[in-house]
Amino acid sequence: MDISDLISPAAVIANLKAGSKKQALQDLATRAAQLPGIAERATDRDVFEVLLERERLGTTGVGAGIAIPHGKLARLDGLYGLFAKLHQPIDFEAIDEQPVDLVFVLLAPESAGADHLKALARVSRLLRDRATCEKLRGCDSADALYAILTENATPRAA
Repeated sequence: MDISDLISPAAVIANLKAGSKKQALQDLATRAAQLPGIAERATDRDVFEVLLERERLGTTGVGAGIAIPHGKLARLDGLYGLFAKLHQPIDFEAIDEQPVDLVFVLLAPESAGADHLKALARVSRLLRDRATCEKLRGCDSADALYAILTENATPRAA
């Protein structure tokens, strides 16, 4: 599974302005609910509630300035991702107590099972790479962020 299977260029946000974890999750839920495939099946409130519910179980701030909020929505037909580089790092209650500036939201259908876990693992591997994160932090355009996120995608046969 490649990151390009999870996100499209429209699902990448450069310089998202948010003053708190809750505001970031609300803004990301609003953006996610506008994406093709999600817009027809879930509202921004649906997305926000599933992300907030997951955060109540424990932070998705995994450390090193990275958060991977995720959740399952019954009506989705596949896995969807949304990436945001925050304008300013925010407190995300991360496990290392460091502020977060890179956020990758992952949404899956309730029936996803192992596919959801594989996608989480793929996103985690990508964002654990320090060189990739440095490149992401050095970009200010959504197109450049998308290119970095998907640069190691497996070429598709024509």
